Amino acid sequence: MSAIRCFTIPLLCVSSLASAAFGQDAIEFNRDIRPILNDACFACHGPDSASRKGELRLDQRDAAVEKAAIVEGKPEESEMIRRILSDDPEEIMPPPELKKTLSPEQKKLLADWIKSGAKYQQHWSYIAPVRPAVPTVPDAVKASHGSWPRNPIDNFVLSKLVANGLTPAEEADRHTLARRASFDITGLPPKWEQVEAFVNDKSADAYEKYVDMLLTSPQWGEHRGRYWLDYARYADTHGIHFDNYREMWAYRDWVIKAFNQNLPYDQFTIENLAGDLLPNATLDQKIASGFNRCNMTTNEGGIIDEEYAVLYTRDRTETVSAVWMGLTAGCATCHSHKFDELSQKEFYEMSAFFNNTTQAVRDGNIKDTPPIIPVPLEADRARFTELPPLVASARAAVEERRAGARPEFDAWITTAKPETLGEPVSSEGLHFLAGLNEGDGKLLHYSLDGNAAEVALNDSAKWQDGPNGKALQVQGAACDVATVGDFEADQPFSCAAWVNVPANDGGGAMAARMEAGPGYRGWDFWMQQRRIGMHIVNAWPDKALKVVSKAQVPANEWVHVAVTYDGSRKASGLQVYINGAVQEKNIENDKLDGSTIRTETPWRIGQRAGSEAFTGALQDLRIQKRVLTAAEIDSMAKLSRFQATLVKAVDQRSEQEVNDLYAFWLKKFDAPFGEKSAALAALEKEEADIRARGTIAHIMNERTEPATAYVLFRGEYDQRRDQVFPATPAAFPAFPEAAPKNRLGFAQWLLQPEHPLTTRVTVNRLWQEVFGMGLVRTTGDLGVSGELPVNQELLDWLAVEFREGSWDVKKFVKLMVTSATYRQSATVTQLKLETDPANRLMSRGPRFRMDAEVVRDNALAVSGLLVAKIGGPSVRPYQPDGVWESIAMIGSTTQRYTRDSGDNLYRRSLYTFIKRMAPPASLDIFNSPNRESCSVRRERTNTPMQALVTMNDEQHVEAARRFAEHILKNGGSADDQRLQFAAHQLLSRDLRADELTILTESLGQLAAFYRDHGKEAGELIQTGESEPDASLDAEALAAWTMLCNEMMNLDEVLNK
Repeated sequence: MSAIRCFTIPLLCVSSLASAAFGQDAIEFNRDIRPILNDACFACHGPDSASRKGELRLDQRDAAVEKAAIVEGKPEESEMIRRILSDDPEEIMPPPELKKTLSPEQKKLLADWIKSGAKYQQHWSYIAPVRPAVPTVPDAVKASHGSWPRNPIDNFVLSKLVANGLTPAEEADRHTLARRASFDITGLPPKWEQVEAFVNDKSADAYEKYVDMLLTSPQWGEHRGRYWLDYARYADTHGIHFDNYREMWAYRDWVIKAFNQNLPYDQFTIENLAGDLLPNATLDQKIASGFNRCNMTTNEGGIIDEEYAVLYTRDRTETVSAVWMGLTAGCATCHSHKFDELSQKEFYEMSAFFNNTTQAVRDGNIKDTPPIIPVPLEADRARFTELPPLVASARAAVEERRAGARPEFDAWITTAKPETLGEPVSSEGLHFLAGLNEGDGKLLHYSLDGNAAEVALNDSAKWQDGPNGKALQVQGAACDVATVGDFEADQPFSCAAWVNVPANDGGGAMAARMEAGPGYRGWDFWMQQRRIGMHIVNAWPDKALKVVSKAQVPANEWVHVAVTYDGSRKASGLQVYINGAVQEKNIENDKLDGSTIRTETPWRIGQRAGSEAFTGALQDLRIQKRVLTAAEIDSMAKLSRFQATLVKAVDQRSEQEVNDLYAFWLKKFDAPFGEKSAALAALEKEEADIRARGTIAHIMNERTEPATAYVLFRGEYDQRRDQVFPATPAAFPAFPEAAPKNRLGFAQWLLQPEHPLTTRVTVNRLWQEVFGMGLVRTTGDLGVSGELPVNQELLDWLAVEFREGSWDVKKFVKLMVTSATYRQSATVTQLKLETDPANRLMSRGPRFRMDAEVVRDNALAVSGLLVAKIGGPSVRPYQPDGVWESIAMIGSTTQRYTRDSGDNLYRRSLYTFIKRMAPPASLDIFNSPNRESCSVRRERTNTPMQALVTMNDEQHVEAARRFAEHILKNGGSADDQRLQFAAHQLLSRDLRADELTILTESLGQLAAFYRDHGKEAGELIQTGESEPDASLDAEALAAWTMLCNEMMNLDEVLNK
C-alpha cells in the first residue's frame, strides 16, 4: 500500500486549499477529518480485517463509538484523543514505528470535530452526483469581468476565485487562443491562414466557429485517441520474455474512428468492454473489445499457466476499475482494501467478469494469438461480407458433383491401368529435379532446366530404403550445385520432396541457397523440429519472411512435403503442404521489403551455408519456377499409392483405397468437378487475398460455461479459497436485474445514472486533458486515498451535464474550450503564485509543457514533414542505435530495430511502434508511458535530456532544416520577413520588435560561422533521410537551420 501513502503529504495541503476554496468554517468529515484518519489510522483501524489492530474500526462511526474511541461531544473522554495526545511511546497513536506524527493543528482539528458531534459522511465519490445549482455571479463581479460567465463552468470557477480573494485573468488574445485550442483539440499547431481568418473574423461567434472547425478535423480523433491508448495500455508487442510483435493496430484505428465519429461515450464504453457480446455484433464492435486484449502476455517456457491466467485477469480488473471508476482496486488482491470499501472477496467477484475468455495463457510468440478476427481494408469490407454465401454455394456445387460423378468413376476404374494416371505434375516451370534414388555410389543425377547433369556426393551421404527404391540419407551437406535456385524475392517458386526424419530432429535445411549468418541472405526449404517451412531473407531478422507449419510430420515415416511461394514478399504468400494437405502455419517473420535475396552462395542439399545441418532421408526433390497448385501437390503425394491400387485385383482393393482413388480421379480427370473446384478456389483465393491485404484484430470471446473466480489467499494463484461468481461491490449501486452476469452486464452497470463514479472519472480525465490537471488531481484514485476535488460542485455539475448531454465527448470538450475559464490569459501575478501556485482554482489560462507526442508532431507539422495519413501498421521512425538490441532476447521478432524510410519516418507519433520493454526513446524522455499497464495520468518533468532531444535528435534537426527550406522559399526575400513568417508557423503570432532584434543578431552570427565552415554546413544539412534542397545555398541553409532549431526550442513553442 506504499503507493497510496505517497499521496498523503499533498493530500493534507489540498485539504487546506479545499477548505478555503469552499469558503466554509464548519468542520467537514470528508474534507477535514477523513484525510487525517486515512493517512494515520485506517491502515490499522480501517476496512481491512486482516490488518486491523485491537478490533477497532475508525472508518465506521458506530464501531468507533462502541469502543469509546470516540465519545460524542467529549474529546477529553475519547480514547482517540487521549492516545494522540499521549507522550507514552506504548500508548501514543500513531505508534512511533510508523513514523507518522500528527501536527498540533491536526490534533486540535480531531478534538474539535469530536466536540462538535463527530459526524461522519459517506465518502464523497460514493454518492451519485446530483446537478448542483449554478452559482449566481453578483452584478458587481459581472461588471468588473464583462466576459464572465460565458457558460456555467465559469460560474463555478468564479465563485471559488472570489471566495479566495482572486480575480480571473484577462481573456487571451486571439492568436494565443487559436494556438491553444488547436493543440487541445487536434494536437497540432494551427495553420497561419486559419489563425488569420479567426483573428479577422469580427462576428460574435467567431471563436465558436473556429472551435467547430477544429472539432470536425480528423486529427481530433487521433489526438483524443492518443490519450485513450494510454488508458488502454495499447502497445505493439506482447511485453514479457521475447516481447514479440503483436498485430494490435486495428484496435488503435478503431479508437481513432470512434472519436472521429463522436461515438457516444456510453456506447464507446459498452463496445470497449463487451463489443463481442452485443447481439449481431458488427466487425467494429468486435474490434473494440480488443481493449481487454491489450494487456501484457508471455510464452515463456517455464511459466505456470494458472499463475499467468490470474495475472491477466487481475490486470483487466485493475485497468477497468481505474479507467471507469477511478479505483485502486488492485489493493484488494491480497487483502481487503485498507481504505476503500472494497473487500478482497468483492475484488475477485468483480474479476470473475474478466475471467471467462477463450484466450490461451501462452501467446505462442506469434503476432495473432487467438481469439482473432480478420479485418479487411475499408474498400474490401463490402465484398468480404458478400463472399461467405458465395463460397458456401460454390462448395455445395463441388460436393454435388462429388456425389454425382461416382457412376462415371466406377466405369473408368474397370479398365484403368497404372499408366493411365499419367505424371503427377506437368513439367511447366520445372527448374530442378533429382530422384535421389540411385541406391549406391557417390554420384547424384539431376535435371536442371531440362538438361541432365550429375554432381559428386559428400562422403557423409548414404543410402536407405525409400518410397521408390533406395533414398539419399543426409547428415549435413550432401552436395552443392552453384546454379540452382538463384531467385529474387518477387519470383514465385515451389519446392517439394519425400522426407523421412527421426523423432529427435532438431531442424535444418533440406535444401538452401543461403549465406552464413548473421545476415543469412537467400532462401531455404526448412525443417524445424519436424515442422516444414521456409525462410526468404535479405537480412535476418529485420528484412525476412519465415513460416513453419503448426503440425509436425510423423517421425520415421516417409512423408511428402512441399512449400510454395508466390513472389509477393509477404508471409501470406507462402503455403506449406504435408502429404498433399495444406497446413496451418505459424508466421514467425513477415518483414521483407523490396531488398534483394540473391546471393553468390551455391545451392546445397542437406544444409545451408555453415549451419543448421539436416538429418534425415530425401527422395524426389524438385523445384519449379511457379506456384504448384494444391491439386498438383496432392497428386505428387499420392500418385504412387494410387498406381499401386490399380495394380491390385479388384477384390483385393479396400474401400478406403478406392475412395481415395476416386478423390484423385475427380481432381485429375473429371472436367465438371475441375470447373466447379476452380470456381470455388477462385472465391477462396479472393477471400484469402482480402485477408492478406487487411490485418487481424485481437478480440475477446466468452466461454460457454458460467464465469467464476476464486478468492486467493494473499493473492497467490495456488492458494485458492472460496469460489466466487460475477458480482459488483456492495458500496455501489446494485447490479441491474435484467443485465447478464458478464462483461456486457458489467458495462451496463457502470452506465447506470445512479453510479457515482463513471461520469465523474470520465469528465475529470477530460478536464485533465485540456487543463493539465483534473479537478481531482489523483486521476486514477477517486477513492478515500485520492485527493479531494478542488471544486466538487463543478465536478458534479460536469458529470451530470455529460450524462444528460448524451455522453457527447465533442460537445463536452467544446463546453470546456469555449468557457471564459479556458479563454483566460496564462499571465500570472504574485498573488496568484502565492494563493493558487498550481492553477488549481483556474485563476488563469492553462499553460504547460506539451506531451511527448505533441512535441514531436509539432516539429514535423511546422516543418512540412508531417504525413497526414490516418491509420495503418505502426511505424519505426528515427531512434538511437542499440535501444532494442541492448534488451531484446535472441530470436525475438523485435530483437533489432530497423528504421523505416520515406513517409513512415514522418507519421504522427500516435503511430510509432511501441515495444514495451524498450519504448521509443525520444518519447520516453518526455514522460510517455511504456504501456506495460494502464496510465491515466502522465507526470511532467523538466530535464536536460529533453533539451538534448529537441536540439540534437535527428528527427528534430531534420525538421529544423526542412522548416528553414520552407522559410527561404516561401517567407519572402528579406530576413525580417522570413523571421515573421517563421513566427507565424511556430507561434501563431507576429514577433515583437525586441524578439526580431535578437533573432536577427543570432542569424547574423550563424551565417558568419557557416560562411567560414562550409564543411560543417554541408554535414548539418544532410541530417535526416530527406535530401536538402539543392537550389538553396548550403551555408545560408545551415544558418537558417540552426536558427529554426533555436526557435523550435523556445519555451513558448514547447508549451501550449
